[in-house]
Amino acid sequence: MENHDPEVRARVLAALADDPRLPSPDEIAVDVYDGTVTLRGTVGSFRQKRAALADARRAVGVRNAYDELDVRLLDEDRRKDAEIRGHALQRLIWDSRLPGNYIDVHVHDGWVTLKGDLDAQYQSDAAFTDVASLHGVTGVTNKITVTEARLP
Repeated sequence: MENHDPEVRARVLAALADDPRLPSPDEIAVDVYDGTVTLRGTVGSFRQKRAALADARRAVGVRNAYDELDVRLLDEDRRKDAEIRGHALQRLIWDSRLPGNYIDVHVHDGWVTLKGDLDAQYQSDAAFTDVASLHGVTGVTNKITVTEARLP
């Protein structure tokens, strides 16, 4: 993909460089075509991946942003799947916005999958946010189904 808008690209690169959550913004390639940004490269955590995408979306002139970033954890940042799952379940239990035991958590190679049924979209979003920032997480798939609120 060619960079057809160098001004937008420069704004995105500046946003990435200014973000203290991204220790190596130069490892992120930015392509721009007609206001659509694609991020490629490698970051050290899922949290960094989300931060880079948020930075790109906030830059002036960006209409849409796509994430093709890879997460590569350093050995000291890796955690066993069971450990990640335990921390994820604990975070979900502590979140007062979520009803207890309605969300199941599966983890494979650091990738978390959330499943269950909740009454509202904000609850599904909260569950995603709760686990996305956990140490050792490489990605999150949210398969939570949002159903209509049950009336008494």
